[in-house]
Amino acid sequence: MHARGPTPEWYVISLRPRGAHAAVQRAAARRGAGVVALSPWILRRRDDPSTRDALARAMGASRVVFTSPTAVRAADALQSLVPGREYIAVGAGTAAALRRAGVARVHAPARMDSEGLLALPVLHDLDGADLGLVTAPGGRGLLAPALQARGARVLRADVYVRDPVAPAAHAVDALLALRAPAVLLLSSGGALSWMLDALPAAACEKLRALPVVAASDRLQAMAESEGFAPVTRAAGPRPRQLLDAAMALLAHRPG
Repeated sequence: MHARGPTPEWYVISLRPRGAHAAVQRAAARRGAGVVALSPWILRRRDDPSTRDALARAMGASRVVFTSPTAVRAADALQSLVPGREYIAVGAGTAAALRRAGVARVHAPARMDSEGLLALPVLHDLDGADLGLVTAPGGRGLLAPALQARGARVLRADVYVRDPVAPAAHAVDALLALRAPAVLLLSSGGALSWMLDALPAAACEKLRALPVVAASDRLQAMAESEGFAPVTRAAGPRPRQLLDAAMALLAHRPG
């Protein structure tokens, strides 16, 4: 028989893609929390002639923006990241992925969201400039229009896709069975929208009753517009930041 660890005193609900909950689980375990992993989709890399052509065009620009670590890994699997470019990451995780791919110098904002990215000096003075955007369909939908509004010709390469999956039955059961305090971690608006549509009614009601920690101002506003309360803003999207904010939120809740 396998020895079981102590029962967690509190939980977080993770809406990361299928197979991508490990970092949240590690951060939660260090804080004595359990994780209910509700995956809204699975990530799949693209590898076809049109994707390769789009990536080659994007990588031909002098400045190239990557919107996630998955985008970096998918692009690097298709072609090596060439030197002589200004590589720009939306956050620390994406920047670390670029460095692992051999990029020595990466621009990344301290505020890890689209607004922080757009504040970087390297993304000013774009009038007439080609700018590569390596990403996936959906997500960060405001980024390309904002760059185009600055005069950039955005060369977009969607190097992976998010394929929706039904919530796993065991995860839905775990959500319904929760009696300990729990917090929903929100780092993707699309993930929340999909999950609210996909969950059975009782599980959706249980989810909506939870407090929320959001990774950005935009996500905080979205959760509040969906009727979640309370909603607090984490310092950033990294698992440790989300878990620290969740601990603080629970510590200050009445009762």
